[in-house]
Amino acid sequence: MVAQVVDESDIPEDGRDRHLSDITENADDAPVVRLVNSIIARGVHDGASDIHFEPQAREVLVRFRIDGVLRSITQVPLRFANGVSSRIKIMSDLDISERRVPQDGRVGLTVGGRHLDLRVATLPTVHGEKIVIRVLDRNNVVRDLGELGFASDTLKRFESCYTRPYGAVLVTGPTGSGKSTTLYGTLNQINSIDRNIITVEDPVEYRMHGVNQVQVNAKAGMSFAAGLRSILRCDPDVVMIGEVRDRETAKIAVESALTGHLVLATLHTNDAASALARLGEMGVEPFLSASAVSGILAQRLARRLCEHCRQPHMVPTKVMRDMVADDRLPDSLPEQMQVYRGVGCSRCGGSGYKGRIGIYEMLVVSPAIESMIVQSAGPDEITRQAMSEGMRTLREDGLMRVMRGETSLDELARAVG
Repeated sequence: MVAQVVDESDIPEDGRDRHLSDITENADDAPVVRLVNSIIARGVHDGASDIHFEPQAREVLVRFRIDGVLRSITQVPLRFANGVSSRIKIMSDLDISERRVPQDGRVGLTVGGRHLDLRVATLPTVHGEKIVIRVLDRNNVVRDLGELGFASDTLKRFESCYTRPYGAVLVTGPTGSGKSTTLYGTLNQINSIDRNIITVEDPVEYRMHGVNQVQVNAKAGMSFAAGLRSILRCDPDVVMIGEVRDRETAKIAVESALTGHLVLATLHTNDAASALARLGEMGVEPFLSASAVSGILAQRLARRLCEHCRQPHMVPTKVMRDMVADDRLPDSLPEQMQVYRGVGCSRCGGSGYKGRIGIYEMLVVSPAIESMIVQSAGPDEITRQAMSEGMRTLREDGLMRVMRGETSLDELARAVG
């Protein structure tokens, strides 16, 4: 497709801009329009979550993030860079004459009968504007948390926290670990006509019926903290905070949980117990965290093995024992175990993986753990206590998926470490 558009194009080799009026008026006929549309359509078809246009010294590199991993897709001649940038900016209602500062925009469109929201971000680089398009499928808001890959006992522990009338439920993990998807799925479970649910997000990724969603706008003074203060004056039953980033937001969230509200929020920490230490670093007193937080869910996303090309192989059980605490695997396991690895085929694009599964660690704040928090116990101590009360760590949950043939040891090491 790229070669065909290049042949039909009359963009000069020096890559100079068309006039703004030409791009706008001839949008339906311009080869660059078909080029951009074809790349977006292919990204949607391949299941890409992000589409990257990256100007280099001699070409524009196009990469898709599929199942959490970037793949190089094609290269576009450099003379198309300005046209591609302008076309995407026109689609997302951005200023096409401004190339010196980052811009953010959004556009809704239909591809193959699917209604999509595209979130567009531009970033000036030494070779031109890098553009990243986040593909948000409105039909992908999961209605059932069971579809996210929770083990039944982990899901029950999570449900015991978010079905309480008040308290804070925290979801932790790095960027791209599926925290927002989990929170949207949780909101879908508790959304009802007798509950006033208000969220403050940056950005609002999916529009949900019956939920009052507030977009953070730092330029206008609408920060997470400012939005949260306003929300609490609007008689909410449930408050969802896209991310707890600063001291003020953390304190308001904890106070809200203590005054009769159910608070759902995300934090960036490596495991569940570390979220409590993170709140302490933000200035929240341990006795407040102990009373306010009812549960913490840590999560990762691992690529699922392609069912069409996965192959069994044997590995020493010692490899698995080395990944978890000594007493966390049964003594009766054989010296070698059968697991699976991806080979690669046409159905998975040669990667060996197709789709993703969640790996979870659910810490419920029991009376014993609450007492430990008040005494400022460290994350390791709290984790050991939670494990004694039935919590599986991220690695243990991941190993369970490996033994079931859902993912590989290599992928578990990549996702969890």
